[in-house]
Amino acid sequence: MIDKVKETVAFILEEINIKPRFGVILGTGLGALVNDIDISHTLNYTDIPNFPLSTVEGHSGKLIFGKLEGREVVAMQGRFHYYEGYSMQEVTFPVRVMKLLGIERLFISNAAGGLNPDFQLSDLMVIDDHINLMPENPLVGENWDDFGPRFPDMSEPYDQDMIARAMEIAKQEDIPTHQGVYVGVTGPNLETKAEYKYLRVIGADAVGMSTIPENIVARHMELPCFAISVITDLCTPGNIEKVTVEKVIAAAMKAEPGMTRLLKALIADA
Repeated sequence: MIDKVKETVAFILEEINIKPRFGVILGTGLGALVNDIDISHTLNYTDIPNFPLSTVEGHSGKLIFGKLEGREVVAMQGRFHYYEGYSMQEVTFPVRVMKLLGIERLFISNAAGGLNPDFQLSDLMVIDDHINLMPENPLVGENWDDFGPRFPDMSEPYDQDMIARAMEIAKQEDIPTHQGVYVGVTGPNLETKAEYKYLRVIGADAVGMSTIPENIVARHMELPCFAISVITDLCTPGNIEKVTVEKVIAAAMKAEPGMTRLLKALIADA
């Protein structure tokens, strides 16, 4: 894996002429942030050695390099999921690559189901902690000491300073934003009503199928991480409806301008 990461990094460095300071992973229906990037290079995942391919609607499959708010960034327009058949090492491979490219902070977005009864459709939730119910951990197997320790600490998986700043910005900008716990499940099916109840009982405010593996790998490499969910469906009693990809993308697109303002402000402040 280390050799593959280094091979991929070497290829990318031959194609670009900037050193990104920030990495951004864009979730389902949340790819429009790239419209605000002053793009210098675009690499298709299909052209990058060892990169997986995104197979999910709403994930275009491009690695974008450029400037956002005057800061050098690399953005993943499309991510990978365990339910696509990839191993957790493959799902998190791009995070390793971005770290070796030089990023100093990682920003992650996702579409999630709202378990907290205070949440409304298209609200934002800044993730301050998570519950990992996925069956595989990206750190299982031989530890790569060059990347991080065998037993990384997870007492603060998400950067507290960035969380506090994001909540300040949301209040100033009047963006409907909550703070809460994200629970990660395998998917790709959505949950039953009984499962939604169970996830709420164990302490989750939102549920999704991504983000946690990337966060674990980021923390393994001591890479500060900020993550935000867009609530694209409601999972509370009396509000549960049949969900389609089209509905999820529509809800995400409605919330995207607020999420974009938050991320841009955080990057500008860094």
